[in-house]
Amino acid sequence: MSCSKINIRLEPVTKENWEEVLKLKVHAHQEKFVPLPAESLAVAYIKPWDEAVDPYAIYVDKTMAGLYYLSYTPGSPDNYWIGGFIIDKNYQGKGYGKAALMAILKQIKQLHPNCRVAKLTVEKDNDMAQKLYKGLGFSDTGKTNKYDEIIYELPVE
Repeated sequence: MSCSKINIRLEPVTKENWEEVLKLKVHAHQEKFVPLPAESLAVAYIKPWDEAVDPYAIYVDKTMAGLYYLSYTPGSPDNYWIGGFIIDKNYQGKGYGKAALMAILKQIKQLHPNCRVAKLTVEKDNDMAQKLYKGLGFSDTGKTNKYDEIIYELPVE
């Protein structure tokens, strides 16, 4: 299925949908690579990096299929981080991850016009995620964070 034919909607996590967010699951072999949905929501509530953190549910048509949060410094040109990105195991392998990331990048540009670069981190052993990110134009910065995750970035135009 072509990404252009996939209807992705990004909706804020709210009191109406947060319980559904908690039901999202990845395959067992992927659990070491991504935070649990509850951890992502905790990050959004606690804001451990002293930045704004906005959690979003990823919908395919009317069905919740994933989650991510955007951690950022409002008005900054280069401090926008896509975190906690997951696609539920029932929706993987169908192009939804790529379509969701394309929608996320479009949303960042719309909501944060000052943004010039989006960043994310990926575990060194997470080959599938690295392939996905590189396929969308993200590049390895050659740097890692304090958790030894690789930092990727993409110019936002």
